[in-house]
Amino acid sequence: MALLDTLITIILIAVIVFVFARGVVIIQPFQQGLQIRLGKYIGRLNPGFKWVVPLITRVEKLDLRTQVVEVPSQEVITKDNSPTNVDAIVFIRVIDPEKAFFQVGNYKGATVALAQTTLRGVIGDMELDEVLYNRDVINARLRDMLDRETDQWGVKVERVEIKEVDPIGAVKQAMTEQTSAERERRAAILRADGEKRSAILKAEGLRQSMILEAEGERQSKILRAEGERQSRILEAQGQAQGLRIVSVGARPLDKRAITVLSLDALKQMAQGQATKIIFPFEISSLIKQSARFLGATEELPDEEKPFAGDLDESILGPTPQTVQVNEILKDIVKNIPDTPEAGEMKTKEKVDFPPE
Repeated sequence: MALLDTLITIILIAVIVFVFARGVVIIQPFQQGLQIRLGKYIGRLNPGFKWVVPLITRVEKLDLRTQVVEVPSQEVITKDNSPTNVDAIVFIRVIDPEKAFFQVGNYKGATVALAQTTLRGVIGDMELDEVLYNRDVINARLRDMLDRETDQWGVKVERVEIKEVDPIGAVKQAMTEQTSAERERRAAILRADGEKRSAILKAEGLRQSMILEAEGERQSKILRAEGERQSRILEAQGQAQGLRIVSVGARPLDKRAITVLSLDALKQMAQGQATKIIFPFEISSLIKQSARFLGATEELPDEEKPFAGDLDESILGPTPQTVQVNEILKDIVKNIPDTPEAGEMKTKEKVDFPPE
């Protein structure tokens, strides 16, 4: 009898321990527990060690962390009738455990289904090029639409990302050809732009060359004209000096000496081989002078009397010395502009100054 009582006691203790253990609930830090007793919601259970009435109380644990939900790939027809396979991922987080459990049977499945239908609607209102190049716009629109719809489920849609946009084979082939044509067009534009720039640079170079050539020619002409002017001045001064010497040497000569010289000149001209006979312009005066030389006397008019005064040499100017000529030449060379053409001219045509 004692053995039976001991056995019953052990069984009762085991049952009590089992029942007590069934009432123990451990809530993790990232979880929130919902306590339901006999079909009635009692309240939340915060993280930690909790004990509820066993057998008649059920605890539902919901994960409050951000969860990643994949939206399966599906074929979507864009606005320009281009079939495209599109898939996405959705980042969700439970912010209201009561709504997430009591308002929807499976908030994850509901979110995926809603994301699929919303994705078809958004992609269907856009052309293929917009889908390919405006993913940020699509992501923002999907997030706003899903967050607005899932708010009643206590679920927050934090982010939506389009994973892949894969057009079907025919559309992809057309896109490849379009891309190739676009690259050829850009290459043609770049070649044309390069040719245009090359032509502009060539024309600019030719213009600069012509300007420099014209400038060099102008400087050369200026230098030649200056040289000719100085040469003529020096030549005229030399002739003036020669005339001065002749005039000074002819002062002591009278008309008789001039007559003798003139007759001698005629004699020399007559001894030539020419068949022409040349008579001086003043032959009558020459005959008169010859007659006077032979002894004939005649009163000379005042204008034919020998010149007894002094010759005014101021009209000839000063006689340039060698030092002055060298200084003039040095000034001309010094005032030559520094241009490539002038440099070549200075190199090729060096001025040899006469000795002083």
